[in-house]
Amino acid sequence: MALFTFRLPDIGEGIAEAEIVGWHVKVGDRVEEDQPIADMMTDKATVEMESPVAGTVVRLAGEPGQQIAIGSMLVEIETEGEGEASAPNVEAAPPPAITAPLPEAAGEGGERGDPAPAVAEERPAAPMPSANVSQQGRTAAKADVLASPAVRARARELGIDLSQVKPGGDHIRHSDLDAFLLYGSGQGYRPAGRSGRRADEEVKVIGLRRRIAENMAASKRAIPHFSYVEEIDVTALEETREQLNAHRGDKPKLTLLPLLIVAICRALPEFPMLNARYDDEAGVVTRYGAVHMGIATQTDAGLMVPVIRDAQDRNVWQLAAEIKRLADAARTGKAKSEELSGSTLTLTSLGPLGGVATTPVINRPEVAIIGPNRIIERPVFRGREVVPAKLMNLSISCDHRVVDGWDAASFVQAVRKLLETPVLLFAD
Repeated sequence: MALFTFRLPDIGEGIAEAEIVGWHVKVGDRVEEDQPIADMMTDKATVEMESPVAGTVVRLAGEPGQQIAIGSMLVEIETEGEGEASAPNVEAAPPPAITAPLPEAAGEGGERGDPAPAVAEERPAAPMPSANVSQQGRTAAKADVLASPAVRARARELGIDLSQVKPGGDHIRHSDLDAFLLYGSGQGYRPAGRSGRRADEEVKVIGLRRRIAENMAASKRAIPHFSYVEEIDVTALEETREQLNAHRGDKPKLTLLPLLIVAICRALPEFPMLNARYDDEAGVVTRYGAVHMGIATQTDAGLMVPVIRDAQDRNVWQLAAEIKRLADAARTGKAKSEELSGSTLTLTSLGPLGGVATTPVINRPEVAIIGPNRIIERPVFRGREVVPAKLMNLSISCDHRVVDGWDAASFVQAVRKLLETPVLLFAD
């Protein structure tokens, strides 16, 4: 038998270490050549490591969440043969398959991270019997209670003593249980939540969830944020969008985002300080001529920011198609690493949950992030008349080291003019 040492290969330019996200094997498992053995996370992607040999696992490098240096032992495998073997030269190791890309700093916090380990939920304990009912009387009453097996099972789950339930007929029904919950168990009030309490659980912050936490903390620590919010009348814009969708044929359905991106791209040439990145260590601000629009996207794995390259060169239908393609790729884990980096300005939207106003966190090292909020129909004055209008607040957060308040407000006003006069979005 021979001991094969598989060392963590060089999985990206400038990568010095990677984090163990999870193991596909454990000590004692039999593995085959090319079988997945571990998921490793770098700054840009989650990488699936595969065994280069067949054999039995005898040693693992560490626990999920631990950082492993490039070139260090990842796993030891006992193979058939004699002597001691080791993994091929780290420099020459073939690049592993990227299975779940990782974004740059996300647009805003509070999103789901990596799935937590399953924790069994404790069944709530039944409440103690009332002090004014004797045990003998309770036993006799239970024997006299008429109820179906389904009703009895539900009563047990709810912790209800059937002897305390007054039936509406000759036996207790589900409706009698409902009435007891509403009026009988709490002097006319039902409990605020379910009876009993869930067990406490500790969830280790690792993988994508930890990257998001680190990026958010770094952004708020290093960047002096300021936010500006403006109300925009999108009544005409919504009418235009409905007309375009009514005649779209086989084109993708338009949401607000493609139209907003068009407005942003048309306004940015006058405000180049917003389409920029700030290298605070070098003290250099790079103002970009092209608009690489990051779209903050919620996925089961956490918040990702896929990027629309050269958004300024695409029409509204092309933008809609690219938004859908990138969102689907991010949510299914099929987005490429280059599609999740290099944005120059980020757009973040919570859709119908958009709220009245938001203060999104900047996607560092960018200097601004824009967030449309929920559209609400309200009465407004038009001259002397009060008419219904569809209104939406547009939020922007900026890096005050690079962007002045006047510039941010002027930019939003330029976007507002375009959105409130949608014909300008399509005029040359």
